[in-house]
Amino acid sequence: MTADRVLLLIIDGVSDRPCPDLRNLTPLQAAKTPVLDRIAAEGICGIMDTIGPGIRPGSDTSHLSLLGYPPESCYTGRGPLEAVGTGILMEPGMIGFRCNYATLDNAGRVIDRRAGRIHDTADLTRAVMDGVDLSPFGIEVLFRSGTGHRAALAFRGRGLGACVSSNDPKKDGVRCPPFRPLRDSPADRKTADALDSFVRQADAILAGHPLNRNRSKRGLAPANTILIRGAGEMGDFPPFSERYGLSGSVIAAATLINGIGTSVGLRRVPVAGATGSIDTNLSGKVDAALTELETQDFVLLNIKGADEAGHDGKAVEKRDFIELIDAAIEPFLSVQGLLLVVCADHSTPCSIRDHSADPVPLVIRGDGVRIDAVRSYDEIACAQGGLNRIPGSALMPIICDLINRTTKYGA
Repeated sequence: MTADRVLLLIIDGVSDRPCPDLRNLTPLQAAKTPVLDRIAAEGICGIMDTIGPGIRPGSDTSHLSLLGYPPESCYTGRGPLEAVGTGILMEPGMIGFRCNYATLDNAGRVIDRRAGRIHDTADLTRAVMDGVDLSPFGIEVLFRSGTGHRAALAFRGRGLGACVSSNDPKKDGVRCPPFRPLRDSPADRKTADALDSFVRQADAILAGHPLNRNRSKRGLAPANTILIRGAGEMGDFPPFSERYGLSGSVIAAATLINGIGTSVGLRRVPVAGATGSIDTNLSGKVDAALTELETQDFVLLNIKGADEAGHDGKAVEKRDFIELIDAAIEPFLSVQGLLLVVCADHSTPCSIRDHSADPVPLVIRGDGVRIDAVRSYDEIACAQGGLNRIPGSALMPIICDLINRTTKYGA
């Protein structure tokens, strides 16, 4: 027998390096994970460079690579994908940007790049969308909230370029730099000037917004500026269904992942209470995936909280959230005909609070899969498995072969 449905479970940023707080174990090694360990014991394991050895993947480039879309040929920037994920209809030629709400002090210095990890920014976003006017530039503005402090911006108009710098200083205590064209082109200069105007107008709107006045009274960081980066021109992605002959869905809290899924033609499935943090609705996401597997050939399920814990340097919190994930995914073990693929998109070591190039653990379980000798799911154990070390670009071909959806190469 062979499996006929696929669940690609991406535990975002779950892999790590030895953590002193965990007796020099990784959070995966330190966590009690009977379900993940059973999947490893009943499947075939390996480690994977989602882009390539020594290359630190972004969440955008890694997910594209894992889905079989080579980022070196189809990636222009994260912004357009974030924009799609927030519901903006991105057409080829539009320019997209990823944004953060942030906090400025009275001297104009950034003191919190995430505005206290603010949630519920819909009112702020609506005020900016309604109040900013870039018609003198011939630009239509589309601005939408993402999860938490995140948002996305898109420009529609003629003569626009995507080769512009960011106003994000990447650290606290300094002023935002102005936008600059990164090449000598009228299109890029126009975009940079329009972005400067957008931020000036948005800052004035946010400064007087009731939500921010209320936050300040309560001692919370006001979201009184917008940091913009990741500029890119929207491209054209071959549909997933045509590429693989599979129907598919995406379930994720992160607007980026939803944007990637939507861009390649996966059906987006919203889940109430999915936050992208450790307080996310895990059971709701699992239930949604189980429902989608009843009608879809392929489901991409992204769970992100471990990545945030890694970025915050919280090894114990990361370990504990991994244990919650482990308990939540047990229902997948009972799905008949399921090829269950579990991996990360990148490592997010607590020691560096950022992505690293360390390979990620991978396991594939299902009918017809060769079973190796690995008995636990972690960065070291999986390295001993039968898949050995593979690039992310090999994952979809391996999956399609295991569900008998590939054709012979040669006679």
